[in-house]
Amino acid sequence: MNMEFKREMPTAAVIKEMYPLSSAMVKKKSENDGEIRKIFTGESNKLLLIIGPCSADREDAVLDYISRLKVLQDKVNDKIVIVPRIYTNKPRTTGDGYKGMLHQPNPNESPDMLKGLISIRKLHIDALEQTGFSCADEMLYPENHRYLSDCLSYVAVGARSTENQQHRLTASGLDIPVGMKNPTGGDLSVMMNSITAAQHPHTFVYSGWEVQSKGNPLAHAILRGYSNKHGRSVPNYHFEDLQLLWEMYEDSGLKNPSVIIDTNHANSGKRWEQQPRIAKEILHSARLSENIRKMLKGLMIESYLVDGNQKPNGGVYGQSITDPCLGWEKTEKMILEIADLV
Repeated sequence: MNMEFKREMPTAAVIKEMYPLSSAMVKKKSENDGEIRKIFTGESNKLLLIIGPCSADREDAVLDYISRLKVLQDKVNDKIVIVPRIYTNKPRTTGDGYKGMLHQPNPNESPDMLKGLISIRKLHIDALEQTGFSCADEMLYPENHRYLSDCLSYVAVGARSTENQQHRLTASGLDIPVGMKNPTGGDLSVMMNSITAAQHPHTFVYSGWEVQSKGNPLAHAILRGYSNKHGRSVPNYHFEDLQLLWEMYEDSGLKNPSVIIDTNHANSGKRWEQQPRIAKEILHSARLSENIRKMLKGLMIESYLVDGNQKPNGGVYGQSITDPCLGWEKTEKMILEIADLV
């Protein structure tokens, strides 16, 4: 094999024993899970906001950001449930570049996967302990989900992973909502097939075991826009797109027809500053159609402390080192305006 085996990594059980959740944190996460579940089953009419940086880069800035979200959550608690994004893995289109805190807990130092595993677990635990938020992360590597499985209240499967069999089967064994993004090419049938697979039980190999999953009735769609054959961004958040998705759900027989809409990525044409406008248009569509209103469970928003982005060695506290994000002042205004519209 053309690779060097550097060191054996500790199992998830070992890392969890080293950095355990307190009984208070376990209880709080269970309460959060219950409230989020009610949104997807239709028992709650609150809107879910999965919001945060494109990728988590440094613990101090991320916790600062999440602490500010906590203050906002208390203000909009009757209408909105906030789930902060702590995305510790960063998929790269070409495979090159900063791959997230898991690989590089310090983005200006060489990769260190052991230090990275510890850093991402500590960050999720600190967020839960300090703010009461159990957060969202992207399941870029299904095997690594075990290291965070007791901390997370939401999981996203990215556009490049939606068609992957191991992602689908792993999602079928989780007991929290798993959002399946439409692929970068835009074929919604691929996404619907992923949701179907995730909602059904399966037998497969996971972490060296033969396992039997029970199926995840909370698996659902995430619309994030797509790229056409010319490489141009095409949105899929408009009224007609949502009508089409509702019809596909109607024909599928899937449980809990639900959609989270990503206000950035191809839906914004990577114009991050357009996210507030896009959010308002989505909520307007929900007011025009009862079916869309029932199906729409929330929004996914890329936001951090400072507008825009910078290079990994840029040195601006709280500014994204990957995709550009909405800054804090615009984020606060956006959340309060959404609350008025719900």
